Amino acid sequence: MSHRPFPGRRSVLRGSLAASAALTLPTALGSAPAFALSGRPKAGWGVQTGDVTCDSGLVWVRSDRPARMIVETSATESFRNARRWRGPLLGADTDFTGTTRLRGLPSGEQIHYRVLLADPDDPRRTGEPVTGTFRTASARRRDGIRFLWSGDLAGQGWGINPDFGGYTIYNAMGALDPDFFLCSGDNIYADGPITSSVALPDGSTWRNITTQEKSKVAETLAEFRGNFRYNLLDDNLKRFNAQVPSIVQWDDHEVTNNWYPGEILGDARYTEKSVDVLASRARQAFSEYFPISTLRRPDGRVYRTVRHGPLLDVFVLDMRTYRNANSTDDQTTDAQGILGAEQLKWLKGELSRSRAVWKVIASDMPLGLVVPDTGDGKPNIEAVAQGDPGAPLGRELQIAELLRFIKHRRITGTVWLTADVHHTSAQHYQPSRAAFTDFEPFWEFVSGPLNAGAFPASALDNTFGPERVFVKAPTASNVSPAGGYQFFGEVDIDGHSGELTVRLREQDGTVLFTQVLQPGRVGQ
Repeated sequence: MSHRPFPGRRSVLRGSLAASAALTLPTALGSAPAFALSGRPKAGWGVQTGDVTCDSGLVWVRSDRPARMIVETSATESFRNARRWRGPLLGADTDFTGTTRLRGLPSGEQIHYRVLLADPDDPRRTGEPVTGTFRTASARRRDGIRFLWSGDLAGQGWGINPDFGGYTIYNAMGALDPDFFLCSGDNIYADGPITSSVALPDGSTWRNITTQEKSKVAETLAEFRGNFRYNLLDDNLKRFNAQVPSIVQWDDHEVTNNWYPGEILGDARYTEKSVDVLASRARQAFSEYFPISTLRRPDGRVYRTVRHGPLLDVFVLDMRTYRNANSTDDQTTDAQGILGAEQLKWLKGELSRSRAVWKVIASDMPLGLVVPDTGDGKPNIEAVAQGDPGAPLGRELQIAELLRFIKHRRITGTVWLTADVHHTSAQHYQPSRAAFTDFEPFWEFVSGPLNAGAFPASALDNTFGPERVFVKAPTASNVSPAGGYQFFGEVDIDGHSGELTVRLREQDGTVLFTQVLQPGRVGQ
């Protein structure tokens, strides 16, 4: 692969850590950063960038008090001839978080940035700058692209374990120097309290860093915000955020397990039973803690297209907000489906207009893997496939419509990436094996979890003819990160040949499976 080397990147990260060492707040067992209102504003939660394109990007920070966000960018680590961007006032209405959009950036270049927080009453009083770096997407095909994806963080009660080194998977991912990281959902587990210790099957003990907001299920806005802050107690994640831009989507656990609009919870842990109320609070916290280009729009939507030069468009789906209620999913008509009519129309239009060589469909749930929802004691379905191997039913009808559209419009280079099921696998979908045949072959790759319980492989539904070419999953349920089975995926697009290579990797970066796809094809 002809991937662009940027030798200054590691040194700027070392400089970033050194400059912010005094800002690193305690992460000992049971502790969390506290507001210290004397002195100057501090940014102890690190920095992030998101939705980076050829000429733009978003920079995020959180202050410990009211402050004006200021971003400076430069082509060099010295910040000579820096360009200054005046960001928003950070206050209690956004939990002291803020995002600044950078425009007019040079394509295919390493951007060094630093965030300063200024006292709103005295702009000369600024805190210690916090630095980071990212690459803009290249407008030149020959430069190639490398990105990673995964999902599912701090799930099933497995939180930040100081004995385990915290979220060490981010160190292995950062070592690959990706252009960006696609998080496929379940960035938090708002429905999953974290206790100080968990007994493991071998008699040892898993220890967690704990916080008040993670001691119960999240219901209030403050509790949802605290769930997002919890993950930022991990130094591995903060280093990664300062090094690698993100493209973030959500799934269910940002709100509660297997949720859908209009649901009324029967879970005794909740005093607020309306999922719509919980989702509104969760969405606000989600928009405050991630740099996402569409969440500040009037419609506040998660689904969007992130264009990454001539080689790649990423179509970020939201299979949560517009879905119908979970059911047995065997209805013979289903206009709403899992995407909703408006999102399906948007996706068709964006795919038709895309001129990128590769069109990655970032799906927060798999297509042909059966994901049940038995929370209320009924055999309901959480994802798309319901286990009936025959003609499309329920939510499969909407996916069949999309796959038919891709075939008949001869849209090339589609690849599906997902997480959700807490194992890693590669599925090839083929009409000759399927009950529904009006589509071209395609691949779906599954990765995750990042730091959560691992689960056995899901059953396949033959409606779209999936063949599981590779899988690694435990035989037991809810295997802790100490037992392994934590995964991420890598995608390399070669700038010369246009070939796309997928590698499924373990927590330490070990490659488990590799698949090479050829450009310019409707089906693979």
